[in-house]
Amino acid sequence: MQRKDKEITEQEVIDEIMKKAQVCRLAVSYENMPYIVPMSFGYENKALYFHSSQAGLKLMILRENPQACFEVEVETQIVPNELPCNWTMRYQSVIGFGEVEFIEDLDAKREGMKIIMQHYTDEKAAIEDAALSGVTLFKLSISSMMGKKSGY
Repeated sequence: MQRKDKEITEQEVIDEIMKKAQVCRLAVSYENMPYIVPMSFGYENKALYFHSSQAGLKLMILRENPQACFEVEVETQIVPNELPCNWTMRYQSVIGFGEVEFIEDLDAKREGMKIIMQHYTDEKAAIEDAALSGVTLFKLSISSMMGKKSGY
């Protein structure tokens, strides 16, 4: 990281940012085509869980190239200045890299969906096998991630 003064090195702080974030941007690449998509997610033990429909561009790309990058941010706020070039932004963010694996086993899918649901609510809903069969669930095992902050 170029700006060491903005780097977040404490894993507990990075984990807290991951838990606070509402949207995770998943970035993938196929041949010479980058693709990024905002997604709902769950985070546990340095892994991200995502659910999706059963078809689509991101799934096609991930099946060909399971390497992915992600980004989340929290507590964003524009900080204006009299000089337009001196405007800045307050934020805390995490960027990371990893490899995706698709989860096919229904019990493992159920656990992954619980992790996603726990990210957004305390409610415990039963997930039927028929519903699980209709979604694609995948896990991004994080190989590295770094935090960055500005204005904190």
